[in-house]
Amino acid sequence: MGVLINLPFSRSEVFQRVGDRPIPDWAADYAASWGQFFLKYLLANPSVTCVIPGTAKLKYLEDNLGAARGPIPDAAMQKRMAQFYDALPS
Repeated sequence: MGVLINLPFSRSEVFQRVGDRPIPDWAADYAASWGQFFLKYLLANPSVTCVIPGTAKLKYLEDNLGAARGPIPDAAMQKRMAQFYDALPS
């Protein structure tokens, strides 16, 4: 069975939550942008087959493709990513 994640950015809600904060230094090996951070987190889940971000601009598409490069977070890093995001004010 395939598991597809459609519109993983929740129509930009996740970006609004991080605001203009920089990517944490500890995530630099995994992501160069928040879009890549969120996509890598989802792609690291072994149950996920495909993530389909809705992309309105070419620059967003190019950035999203960056999530296909570099290492995929392991379980410990996924947990750290989730804890970081969950600790942000909503």
